[in-house]
Amino acid sequence: MSSALMQNYGVRDLKFERGEGSHLYTAEGDRYLDFGMGIAVNSLGHSNPLLVAALNEQANKLWHTSNLYNIEPGERLAQKLVDNTFADRVFFCNSGTEAIECGFKAIRRYFHSKGQPERKRIISMTGAFHGRSLAAIASAANPAHCEGFLYGDSGFDQASLGDIESLQALITENTAAVIIEPVQGEAGITVVDPEFLKAVRHLCDTHNILLMFDEVQCGVARTGTLYAHQQMGVTPDILASAKGLGGGFPIGACLTTEAVAEALTAGSHGSTFGGNPLATAVGNAVFDKVSDKPFLKNVSSLGEYFKSELENLIDSHPKLLKEVRGIGLMLGLYCHTDAGQLIARLQANKLLAVKAGANSLRLLPALNVDRVEIDAALGILSKTLTEIDKASS
Repeated sequence: MSSALMQNYGVRDLKFERGEGSHLYTAEGDRYLDFGMGIAVNSLGHSNPLLVAALNEQANKLWHTSNLYNIEPGERLAQKLVDNTFADRVFFCNSGTEAIECGFKAIRRYFHSKGQPERKRIISMTGAFHGRSLAAIASAANPAHCEGFLYGDSGFDQASLGDIESLQALITENTAAVIIEPVQGEAGITVVDPEFLKAVRHLCDTHNILLMFDEVQCGVARTGTLYAHQQMGVTPDILASAKGLGGGFPIGACLTTEAVAEALTAGSHGSTFGGNPLATAVGNAVFDKVSDKPFLKNVSSLGEYFKSELENLIDSHPKLLKEVRGIGLMLGLYCHTDAGQLIARLQANKLLAVKAGANSLRLLPALNVDRVEIDAALGILSKTLTEIDKASS
C-alpha cells in the first residue's frame, strides 16, 4: 500500500515497534544497536524509565493550557537553564528550527528597539545547518536546501568557517549578529577552534554585534559539558537548544541575556504549544540527569575511549576510513569508501548510524551508553569494514 505521507523523506523501509535503552526492535523481533538516537535526540536512550515516569505523572495531571497561563514545570526548567548557563531569560518552543527563528527575531527586534532598524543582517558560516524554515535555510545557504524556496536577498551573509578575515570583511553598518555552531553536525562533525570563537566574540564586541550559538545538536551534554561553548571559553548573547533537551519529546529553547530578552515585549513572539506541561516535565527530568557532574564526566570519558578505538579502526582499514572528528559522544567518521553505502552495510549488520556531509557518518549514541555497547558497535564496524575489504580484494 502506498503511503499517504509526503515523499520528502524518500523511501523508508525499516520500521521499529519499540525501543529500550540503546536498542530498537522491529515487529519481527530483530534488534538494532542505535548509534543515531533520532539524530542526537534520545539523549537518555529509548523508553528511559525516568522520562516515562515524568511523562506519565504529568499526563495524568495536565497536558496543555497555552501560554495564557503560568506553566509551573516550564518555570522550573527555565530557572535551571538560567542557573547553569550565561542566560537570563528562556523562551520555550517545539524544535530547534523554532529556537533559531526566535533568536533571529530577537536579534532584529533588539536593534529595532534601539532605533537602528537598518541593522538586520546576520552572518553565518560555511558548512552551517540551522533548520528547515525559510529563514533557517537562508542563513545556512546550502543550495540543495534553498532551491525552489528562496528568491532575492533574505538578509543573511556567509563567512568562511575559521577565517576571521572573511568574517571581518562582511561586517557593515547593517550587520546585527553572527551565528555559529560550536560543533557543526550536518556538514560533517567539525569542532570549531576555540581561538576562532574568541576572535569572533572580540569582533562582535568591537562592532556592537550580537553573537548567537546554535547548540541544537551539540548541546545538552552531548560534548561532555552542558553546552559545548562552556568548554571553549566563549559566551554568546543568544543560544538555540533543542533535540536532546526533551530526550525524545519535542521541545526547543532560545536562551538570551536580559538585554536581548527585553526587546521581545508582550505579544511580539509566541508559540501555541511551546513550553507545555508535558514537554517541560520531561525536560526537567532530562536536565536533572544530564547536568549532573559525574554524568558529564562519564560522557567525556566514554567519548575519549570511543574516539581512540575508532582511530584504531582507521589504522586497520586505511583504504576505507580517513579520520575521526568530534568531541564527547558527537563523533564523525570520515570515509574514503562511500559513507552512504557503509551506513547501509552497518544497518544490515544491525548498527544504526547517521549520514553527514563530506562523505562522513555520525555516531551519536545515547549519553548513558555503556562501554559494552560501545564495544559492540566497534565490533559491528570492524566486521562490516572487513567484509568491504574482502569484497574489494
